Amino acid sequence: KPARLENLVSAVRAIAERAPDDGIAAALSLAGVPFHENIGRNRAQKRAIGRAAASLCQEGEGVMIDGGSTTLQMCPDLEGLNLSVLTNSLHIVSALLGQAGTKVLVPSGAVFPEQNIILSVFGDDGMPRFHAPKLFMGAASLGPQGLMQADVVLVAAERRLIERADQIIVLVDSSKFVAASGNVVCDLGEIDVVITDKGLPHTARETLEAHDIQVVIAD
Repeated sequence: KPARLENLVSAVRAIAERAPDDGIAAALSLAGVPFHENIGRNRAQKRAIGRAAASLCQEGEGVMIDGGSTTLQMCPDLEGLNLSVLTNSLHIVSALLGQAGTKVLVPSGAVFPEQNIILSVFGDDGMPRFHAPKLFMGAASLGPQGLMQADVVLVAAERRLIERADQIIVLVDSSKFVAASGNVVCDLGEIDVVITDKGLPHTARETLEAHDIQVVIAD
């Protein structure tokens, strides 16, 4: 089974790599910072946030992990928990492949090469029939207006994940708490937990706690 999944990931990556030659890449691109640039930003903080997020997972449960450079950092600490993971991220799929007890599900859709994620672009759901107690997700920014992303396609996909989860857990380093404009994925009232680092501004923490959000500071 792991070998078959690895072959599937390799095939999807090959399609993504050919996309620029076929003229598809322009259509399958998202607004915002490309993944290869974002992965190196605040790496130590993201790693600590990922560990803290993984510690919230219970053995044998099903979880959803949205694609992102911070959510990716959960993966090394999920080994041995025998989780079922629904993710739209090929980076996360690849990181989980070597974990014998981890089951991985992916939605249907198109591959967006800059972020290496799978999103539906046809207005349909594209998701397996999957419900999870926890959804782990990142953000372009987080503030009084709520959780924001740069692209409306990503917003629609994340709304479909939110509808399938009991608890929304947001993983963001403290640089994401800035005044910003963008597309609102959800307001603060829908978020249950925010995991961040010790650089979190005091005013931002007050805002989160005023909305009954549990704030976890990762060491």
